[in-house]
Amino acid sequence: MEFVRLEVEDGVGTIRLDRPKMNAISFQVQTELRAVAEEAAGRDDVKAVVLYGGERLFAAGNDVKEMADLSFADMVARGDSVQAAVTAVARIPKPVVAAVTGFALGGGCELTLAADFRIAAEDATLGQPEVLLGLIPGAGGTQRLARLVGPSRAKDLIFTGRFVKADEALAIGLVDRVVPAADVYAEAVAWAKQFTGAASYAVRAAKEAIDQGLEVDLATGLEIEKVRFAAVFGTEDARNGMASFVENGPGKAVFKGR
Repeated sequence: MEFVRLEVEDGVGTIRLDRPKMNAISFQVQTELRAVAEEAAGRDDVKAVVLYGGERLFAAGNDVKEMADLSFADMVARGDSVQAAVTAVARIPKPVVAAVTGFALGGGCELTLAADFRIAAEDATLGQPEVLLGLIPGAGGTQRLARLVGPSRAKDLIFTGRFVKADEALAIGLVDRVVPAADVYAEAVAWAKQFTGAASYAVRAAKEAIDQGLEVDLATGLEIEKVRFAAVFGTEDARNGMASFVENGPGKAVFKGR
């Protein structure tokens, strides 16, 4: 891979965007991101994932120069691939945290929305400014942003294209934690490391139940939960976890991820 790589250490996989100068998300970056996300999803030695663009910035957006001369027909043909990279990240069946430094705009912001948790630098700036180019978000922004912060706030951000500083992002739920810029990556790795000894299938089942449940009515969501709840009773971790609770009380189980 030229611009996206997976670095694994102590159970945490970092998906690193590295396309100088601004981590612009080109069609090549999208292809690489999708492949790396699928690799992280499939590797048993990756228990949680950090999305990271480096110390300077997360990603300033999609590559506008690459898109400027494309037609309606061109984008119809490419529309699936534009969304597929972010969707691949959203479907990683493990906890995913975005470590947001500098700018996370347009496609970069959409990528953070695919994470389960977002840790931002105090000087971070997020936004969906596509309307200022005569466009709209096309990699999930109209859908995931509305689900995360509510439709009114999403419309405000998308209609105006305005930038959001870290303090406002925290207040509206666009990010979950704000820390000094120098600490962002370490904080994200620490969050991810919580899950390196977790009951992996239980965490996966919980993520699937929440994510799939958000797409349906409550009754259907409860059915999804019921099936996932029953399924984890077939895992070794559930048997060990309940036995440990009965014998030793809560919080002492050792899980094997199976």
